[in-house]
Amino acid sequence: MTDIRTVTVVGAGTMGHGIAQVAAQAGCTVRLADSLPGAVASGLARIRGNLEGAIQRGKVTAEARDATLARISVFDDPVAAARGTDLVIEAIPEQLTLKQALFRELDPVVPSHAILATNTSSLAIGQIAAAATTPGRVIGMHFFNPVHLMKLVEIVVHEGSTPAARDAVIALARAMGKEPIVVKDSPGFASSRLGLALGLEAMRMLEAGVASAEDIDKAMVLGYNHPMGPLRLTDLVGLDVRLAIARYLEQALGSPVFRAPEILARLVSEGKLGKKVGEGFYHWTERP
Repeated sequence: MTDIRTVTVVGAGTMGHGIAQVAAQAGCTVRLADSLPGAVASGLARIRGNLEGAIQRGKVTAEARDATLARISVFDDPVAAARGTDLVIEAIPEQLTLKQALFRELDPVVPSHAILATNTSSLAIGQIAAAATTPGRVIGMHFFNPVHLMKLVEIVVHEGSTPAARDAVIALARAMGKEPIVVKDSPGFASSRLGLALGLEAMRMLEAGVASAEDIDKAMVLGYNHPMGPLRLTDLVGLDVRLAIARYLEQALGSPVFRAPEILARLVSEGKLGKKVGEGFYHWTERP
């Protein structure tokens, strides 16, 4: 594998725009692609907003902001964006068939040295890789929300992932200012499996009236030094996202630990998906 200089991010939403931002800040030429009308414009606006906030906090200069934005170009066609790239990172919805279809489409288009990375938080990397004719270059790069602030990146390797692909994305993650960990391809990896188990138990406690959402979260923040409680974190991630992961892990692992509580399914059915819509376990006055 060659050094990663050009990065194509497919999906300009919550995760994709953040990945594009940190890749550009690391000095990469970035192509942000999304076929959904208006998505790339919205993603670019959110990147600008993140950078403006960083300037106000004294973390980024105006010159660095301008240089970052200059490295990002936008596409409404992922295939066009992937031509000639060194790395594709997909950040599309958490559905196996969608991710497989994307990699099946992009695999014959990207250069032979290019890496195909998925930002999935729980789906089997090996199953996604099976859609590519060269599965060895498929790997997981699981970023965390908000990407421009969170330090962790899970590098998830399946049985066929090449050491060269692994080493290249580890180096890129470090260039982005992230701390990579290497995890074997297993349902939920390390972070989602541990974090979701805690989050679902917090929901069961709320259902049972053990304590309020605020006090359950406070127990973990003040008692265990977590930066954020599990219910507030669920609102940030998205209740619909966590419900989908819970159902997948329950089936994949055969464990009742990951059985979705009734309160989670009910809130999702009511459209209360968390911060992105203004209401979940909390009411939010500001949306991301």
